[in-house]
Amino acid sequence: MTPTNYEGRIAGLLNLNTRQVANTIELLDGGATVPFIARYRKEATNGLDEVQITAIRDTYGRLQELDKRREAILKSINEQGKLTPELQKKIEAADSMTELEDLYLPYKQKRKTRATIAIERGLEPLANVIFAQTEANPERAAGRFLTDQVPTIADALQGARDIIAERINEDADARQRVRNLFEREAIVRSVVKKNKEVEGVKYKDYYDFAEPLRRVPSHRLLAIRRGEAEGFLSVSISPDEEAAIERLERQFLRGLPASKDQVATAIRDSYKRLIKPSIETEFGNKSKEKADGEAIKIFADNLRQLLLSPPLGQKRVLAIDPGYRTGCKTVVIDAQGNLMADTLLHLFLSDNQKQQATETVRRLVKQHQIEAVAIGNGTGGRETEAFIRGLGLDASIAIFVVSEQGASVYSASDVAREEFPDKDVTVRGAVSIGRRLMDPLAELVKIDPKSIGVGQYQHDVDQSALKNSLDDVVMSCVNSVGVSLNTASAHLLRYVSGLGPQLAQNIVQFRAQNGPFKSRDQLKKVPRLGPKAYEQCAGFLRIEGGKHPLDNSAVHPESYGVVERMAADLNTTVADLIRKPELRKQIRPERYVTPTTGLPTLRDIVAELDKPGRDPREQLSVFSFDERIKTMEDLHEGMVLDGVVTNVTAFGAFVDIGVKQDGLVHISQLSNQFVKDPREVVKVYQKVKVRVTEVDLARKRIALTMKF
Repeated sequence: MTPTNYEGRIAGLLNLNTRQVANTIELLDGGATVPFIARYRKEATNGLDEVQITAIRDTYGRLQELDKRREAILKSINEQGKLTPELQKKIEAADSMTELEDLYLPYKQKRKTRATIAIERGLEPLANVIFAQTEANPERAAGRFLTDQVPTIADALQGARDIIAERINEDADARQRVRNLFEREAIVRSVVKKNKEVEGVKYKDYYDFAEPLRRVPSHRLLAIRRGEAEGFLSVSISPDEEAAIERLERQFLRGLPASKDQVATAIRDSYKRLIKPSIETEFGNKSKEKADGEAIKIFADNLRQLLLSPPLGQKRVLAIDPGYRTGCKTVVIDAQGNLMADTLLHLFLSDNQKQQATETVRRLVKQHQIEAVAIGNGTGGRETEAFIRGLGLDASIAIFVVSEQGASVYSASDVAREEFPDKDVTVRGAVSIGRRLMDPLAELVKIDPKSIGVGQYQHDVDQSALKNSLDDVVMSCVNSVGVSLNTASAHLLRYVSGLGPQLAQNIVQFRAQNGPFKSRDQLKKVPRLGPKAYEQCAGFLRIEGGKHPLDNSAVHPESYGVVERMAADLNTTVADLIRKPELRKQIRPERYVTPTTGLPTLRDIVAELDKPGRDPREQLSVFSFDERIKTMEDLHEGMVLDGVVTNVTAFGAFVDIGVKQDGLVHISQLSNQFVKDPREVVKVYQKVKVRVTEVDLARKRIALTMKF
């Protein structure tokens, strides 16, 4: 296989149609984003979704890297004058980086090794004779190679064995045999390092641990690797040593016994000194990469659920960041998310201050016509919630407890300082809590996803791969919901298809200088926003009350003409077509098929006309924790409580039951049926009913079950 034919190779790897892949690659190479292709180019891809398009993009990138490396290897070997037609064919047929590097290993520029030193001392001919195993008396043969640098027969034989050991190590078939054994039978082992038993007690489960590598779960492997990185554990990965050496002996031992003995000694040395460390490192990296991938997938799924959690919408909100000693920082936010007022409430120091807080809250509620209250779920959150509920506010004012995870990160960020340069971090944190209730997506995009508190071992996985995956999730969520062009922050706009930080900032500046956008077409006047960027972003941006009725919909401007023809054929206007369902029922999409606009796009357009600009997220519902429960001390075994899933991992789900510490529902306790993956049963922000099975106050652990 030559370094071409990406379409066919990717189609085979992903079990897709070659034409689908070819069209997707063409769109990607032309600057199209994954959300744009999935939403507006269904005819070209035959309806591929974002997951499939992302897989094509990533596989395409990997194959390009593979071919780039292939080209460099071919060039290097050719420059050495050692590129035979047979070797070239093997290199061109290699379909993995591992296979390529195995083929290149004998031709790599070497540092000084025991083998290269032996070759410099003239021992290569002796090694050739012994490796051929036709010499009945290797000692006698070695006697012919004695020099000042090789004074004894033992030295000569050792040098020859060093050369043979390196050849065995560089043999692609030999390495693959050992690799196959590692694949099937390698054991990952960990032991505690000397004198680290007390200091590393959190890794006690891995002080004397062994498990087949192919069966070890990702979270366990990442925990072991973290223990190793922190200096508490020694970790090894290998199969049975004698089984590996026996495989090599079957490949290389043949001929006369005396020479065979020398080669057998070289084989053992080659495996222990060269092959095993190399393949162990390879499998360590490979298993870590796999564990990283699984952990990143869990993190990405959780982040998607969190970003797409139900919004309250544009309401006037009183937001409170609770605190015992320092007081509760309280802010008022208008329906557009602007800060209108801020103050400090003291609820826990004296009755007089509590009475003042009561009067302040009632005044702010009345003055700003508050429609909802958002209370952070940190320290003092439950007591603050009880205080607000005890004020007897109008029943129409909904009270919500909101996750504070990441709010402190936002409050100290450049984004927060830019938004509120004259306010301290406590005010910014309270604003973030209120805005998170109104629109979780718009607020959470301002925070590094790693600080949001979902996923597992996020600081141990490959940070570049994690960032790329989470960026994909954020972009996917932002574009699936759509963005209000006239209210969105630059930080939210940067995730819109085709934009990025600079164009997002240009849009905000243009809006500030020229007033709200009146049409999508006006985007073309934004500095540096060219035709390609406009094509990519326009369909995902919404303008409420815009000049064209479709400007507040997911219908792309390139399809406005189609909708106008639909309206004209029914002798009506586009606005009436949107307003009147009886008119929409008369539309026959097949009548409007063209070479560039097929039925998939036309059906999307008709569906969008039914609910233009509809937010795909679920409706927000009020949730209340058990009023009896404020702290861990209030819990006891057997209690049945309502809770909210805050995080899903490979080993179970964490659930907020109204105390500061989340409880764990182990994977074995998620259902009465067997559960392979917790994500099959629960998701972030899901409301669940749990029973307390254990409360460990000393270790601050709560065990829960969903089995009833």
